[in-house]
Amino acid sequence: MSVQKEESTTVVIIGAGVSGLTLANILVRQKINCVVLEQRSLDYVERRQRAGTVEVRAVQMFERWGMGKLVDVGAPYDGLSEFRLDGIPYILDENGFNENGLPAMRLCPQQLLVRTLVGAFKEACGDIRFESSDVRLSGLDTGKPVVRYVDESGVPRELTCEFVAGCDGFHGVSRKSIPESVLTATSRDYGVAWLNVLADVPPRIVMAMSNSGFAAQFPRGPHSRFYLQCSVNDTEADWPDERIWAALRERMGEPALAAGAISDRLVFPLRSAVFEPMSYGPLYLVGDAAHIISPVGGKGMNLALFDADTLASALTDQIKHGSGEALRNYSDACLKRTWNYQEFSASLVDMLHNAGDNSSAGAFGRKLARARFERMFSSVNAARSYSELIAGLA
Repeated sequence: MSVQKEESTTVVIIGAGVSGLTLANILVRQKINCVVLEQRSLDYVERRQRAGTVEVRAVQMFERWGMGKLVDVGAPYDGLSEFRLDGIPYILDENGFNENGLPAMRLCPQQLLVRTLVGAFKEACGDIRFESSDVRLSGLDTGKPVVRYVDESGVPRELTCEFVAGCDGFHGVSRKSIPESVLTATSRDYGVAWLNVLADVPPRIVMAMSNSGFAAQFPRGPHSRFYLQCSVNDTEADWPDERIWAALRERMGEPALAAGAISDRLVFPLRSAVFEPMSYGPLYLVGDAAHIISPVGGKGMNLALFDADTLASALTDQIKHGSGEALRNYSDACLKRTWNYQEFSASLVDMLHNAGDNSSAGAFGRKLARARFERMFSSVNAARSYSELIAGLA
């Protein structure tokens, strides 16, 4: 029979995604002891495909912590966004709103950033334990948290700590360890789904609105990630290659759009949810464990990075300087940014979908969405507002 192994550390980080690894890299550089527990294998974590744009504020965050080189793996964003309305192109140049010479956003798929963060953490002799199963939290209401898990060899282990960072995503154990009576959940189901397609097509940024629905194309390394508006009842089987390319050509107003080999496709509903507060005793929720957001606007990963940065600063203040004010304010600080980005993303969802297909918003909603879209190209202030929010500066 296996004997339970007992250890202690200062911070246990549950989850080795972008938020958990960013937090871990900051803490190890601050010489704060931490252990990262990840349910999946290293290979799975490094191959998990997710979109990613590192906004200006996040680039500055990495630089501030002395980790600026970690985001150099991404390609710089050129500041040009192409929209199409009924096949007519509109180019929004966001470069004119960067009067202070701030660093450019980086186009960086999450798996690439995760791979870099794992390497940096290991290089700093960080303690990361993959294939840690059956993670359980206890003692959260006593101020003496204990994290129990089973390691990759099947040995039960116990970690006592001072703080727990729940970076294990929407379905993880961290948020589920908080009593339901403590949390308030607020959510929105947008009533629409996207077909996510990875194809061997040269990358570019295009967002197209048409009577037949929304479509978009974004860079994913040397390839392209396409998104097609579809029914929430659709499955991947409903979208063979021929239908995908026909829909993209029609919605983008580009009959000659060249097809490429499709290596991945996935239907997912657009939804958002926020859980408040983002802390319970010594447990602090980070990223998707506390909030999910629609992919429109590219804010999911950046919210996770903002949470990790905020928590790292607060833990450093408490552990190294004995000041707990930032930890007490952690939830409020993160929720302020969360709701700012939720509003931005939700307004973009409405504009990009309602300006084309009027089946949900009706003719009146379609007119409103088109008026908002046209204002982005007729008003410098409207264009500035969009550009600042995209860059993470507002």
